[in-house]
Amino acid sequence: MASMTVDDVSTHLAAHPKWELINGTRIRRELTLGSFVEAFGVMAQVALWAEKLDHHPEWSNVYNRVTIELTTHDAGGLTDRDFELAARIDQIVAPLPAA
Repeated sequence: MASMTVDDVSTHLAAHPKWELINGTRIRRELTLGSFVEAFGVMAQVALWAEKLDHHPEWSNVYNRVTIELTTHDAGGLTDRDFELAARIDQIVAPLPAA
């Protein structure tokens, strides 16, 4: 699996404006939720999608904050798999008021 070109990454990022490009090889989204329980619930939902897609995020959680980074290590950069999971994450958090 080859990593995306700079143009492909730019096109995909335009569809996911809450994600930021990090070092040209990964994307990051930082969430602030209403509580620790809400943050943990979001992580649980993301974990289910990550398992279905066989693509797992790098992430951290501190109280009500969740930081998610996506990259495809095998490709040495970003692939469609990263943006597919990003889209699922966007869908999960879209209805939440603090996200």
